[in-house]
Amino acid sequence: MKISNSLGLALVVVSGIAMAQSGDLPAAPSAVIQQQQEQQQRELQKRQQEQQQHEAAQKAANSQPGGAATPAAVADSPAPAPDPKSDDDQPLETIRKNVDEVNVVFIVTDKHGHFVKDLKKEDFQVIDDKKPASRIIDFARETNLPLRVGLLIDASNSIRDRFRFEQDAAIEFLNQIVRPRYDRAFVLGFDTTAEVTADFSDNAEQLAKGVRMLRPGGGTALYDAVYYACRDKLMRQHEKEGIATRRAIILLTDGEDNQSRVTREEAIEMAQRAEVVVYTISTNVSGVKMKGDKVLERMADATGGRAFFPFKIEDVANAFSEIQDELRSQYLLAYKPADFQADGRYRSIDIVAENRKNLHVRARKGYYAPRQ
Repeated sequence: MKISNSLGLALVVVSGIAMAQSGDLPAAPSAVIQQQQEQQQRELQKRQQEQQQHEAAQKAANSQPGGAATPAAVADSPAPAPDPKSDDDQPLETIRKNVDEVNVVFIVTDKHGHFVKDLKKEDFQVIDDKKPASRIIDFARETNLPLRVGLLIDASNSIRDRFRFEQDAAIEFLNQIVRPRYDRAFVLGFDTTAEVTADFSDNAEQLAKGVRMLRPGGGTALYDAVYYACRDKLMRQHEKEGIATRRAIILLTDGEDNQSRVTREEAIEMAQRAEVVVYTISTNVSGVKMKGDKVLERMADATGGRAFFPFKIEDVANAFSEIQDELRSQYLLAYKPADFQADGRYRSIDIVAENRKNLHVRARKGYYAPRQ
């Protein structure tokens, strides 16, 4: 299995491609179990009808003199259902090659929270699924991989009074972080549904226009928005481009959710599968940590990101600035696990700065192995 050599940045705002409340949002278990059951029931009824038609045609054919079917009877009767064991009905063989190489982008800070940028491969130990990695294959400082960023902006009624300032801060961030002809970002706004107002682009004016299009109103489907941004935007963009990138989401919200069809943990799992780091900026400036703030901490921690809690609305711009610095102060490490199995299971990752106990390493907590 090859776990891609990339990290992504997704900032979620509102976009021109609406994620409708109907069937557009995908296959999270909590959202589709009932749909699967209904589909299975329809397929069973269809097979029963086909079998009844076939039996009726055979009976009509056998009633002819000599027990032979007339040309008309043969023409009208449906073809018999194929033998499930016949060679012609077997699916084409798919050859899959699993490469047991894991890539992780991470940052290192000292006890004062300052970035440490001069470490070497020998300074780190990797623990994969509670076992030391077989070996570190590749290592690079201050990776210069192209960024793929999703800016996700909460446009629900709950943030209406702070919305204009947040738009200004987000536009300034995009102007600073996106390098023309190299990086790409998209803007996605969400309330009850998610809408892409600016698709992947390196054009600052186009991205700013997407931010300005957002209008607050409605409920909050936060988890659906993160799930959609990771799966339908960042993951598919990575598959389309086929190059190594850093993928991330920058999520500007109060963390409250009252409309999503997927759960918080399903949204986190999708971010981990898409290798997306989630940075969260809370819009709660009450000075009291609310339930939504704990949600934001959980999302950031599980994906190797960071949660920001501005004391006042003006500090939102400072949070964007710190995220920008962090994205330019990263390490990239590739390693082979000691005991890798392609069983689809979640495997934990722990990177330790050896002999440097005063240093803190922040990376995603783990990944999902593929299934053979």
